[in-house]
Amino acid sequence: MNATIQALFAREILDSRGNPTIEVECRLNNGMQSRAAVPSGASTGEREAMELRDGDIKRFRGKGVLKAIAAVRDEIAPHLIGLDSTDQAGIDARMIALDGTENKSRLGANALLGVSLAVARAAALSCDLPLFRYLGGAGVGRLPVPHMNIMNGGVHAHWQGADFQEFMIAPYGASTLREAVEWGSEIYQALRSELEQKKRSVGVGDEGGFALPVSSNEEPLALIVRAIEQAGLRPGAQVGIAIDPASSEFFRDGRYQLRTENRQLDAEQMVAYYEKLVANYPIVLLEDGMAENDWAGWKVLNAQLGATLELVGDDIFCTNPAIIQRGIDENIANAVLIKLNQIGTVSETIAATRLAQHHGWGAFVSHRSGETVDSFIADLTVALDTGHLKTGAPARGERVEKYNQLMRIEDALGASARYAGKGAYIRAVK
Repeated sequence: MNATIQALFAREILDSRGNPTIEVECRLNNGMQSRAAVPSGASTGEREAMELRDGDIKRFRGKGVLKAIAAVRDEIAPHLIGLDSTDQAGIDARMIALDGTENKSRLGANALLGVSLAVARAAALSCDLPLFRYLGGAGVGRLPVPHMNIMNGGVHAHWQGADFQEFMIAPYGASTLREAVEWGSEIYQALRSELEQKKRSVGVGDEGGFALPVSSNEEPLALIVRAIEQAGLRPGAQVGIAIDPASSEFFRDGRYQLRTENRQLDAEQMVAYYEKLVANYPIVLLEDGMAENDWAGWKVLNAQLGATLELVGDDIFCTNPAIIQRGIDENIANAVLIKLNQIGTVSETIAATRLAQHHGWGAFVSHRSGETVDSFIADLTVALDTGHLKTGAPARGERVEKYNQLMRIEDALGASARYAGKGAYIRAVK
């Protein structure tokens, strides 16, 4: 069948925070048609590929994406019409060359990614394959441990809660992905009940986790352990905890400024603080423990905790293979966060993941705070066999759609489905 690109169309839609984002449709000559929507982050790394926003304060407070839509219509589409949709790397390379900037700022990473996602999905349909199988090949079958962000702080809670941005549960002791989702939902509801009984806020942050004032960055951990127990599960043995402090957001003048606890710590003190938390709680993964420009602090962190804990770099790497390679060379972490819109194309995202895996690092796929109901990352996680992903609380439609898609994939895999469990992590979980 002729799988060449016949048409590309872009439109402006709203993301989960009520801000505009771009959605792209791809139509092939064989009649197949697909659609993909692009997410947007709140706490972003300095080296992320650049979204193209309109800057017109009279419209969507400057956040419109009509310029990105025009880039798809006027520049990208004319150069891709007639190309084979299954040549993902070639299509992405052509867009990158057309943009001509290091960070995709001319045409916009949001424009490039929307096209890249839509083309991949259309090609999968043309090949009569589910997206995870098209991207990953015949051998895929491992379902990831879902990391559910059930308490929000930092930017995601508009600084109304903890300094740390995300407190996640990891139900790695489940026997299937479906059971893991069930456990996550039960823990989430147990936490809600606990907060309601204590007459505390059950308002949620951008990613669906409860966002409430706390006395310290340790208090959410204690609340989560209690919720795991209330759900009839065993902390550590069946359910672990992952944290994303997003420390670049509270790193100022060479120190980590913990507003919640009214103190400032240098890198060594911050690492000692994490060591205490890891000793007292079943933490299996720490993301962005140090700031994106504190490479010396990352080295200290990895030296102290890298042998026993998965240390994930997000803002410091920005899903960029060149930066990831530097991190590998300098031995500053042991895992990388994977976000499609940080780099801007599907093929570059795959390259970043494969680079990490080739060097024995973990790869942890992630959503963004400004999400849509597009579930591409669920398929991507299975396709690349990353073993774990985070995509928010087991609440809010744009978050649960990824978990729902993973359960559909598990059903589709049937007897060949395997749940990653404790084997998801680059460092052994006891």
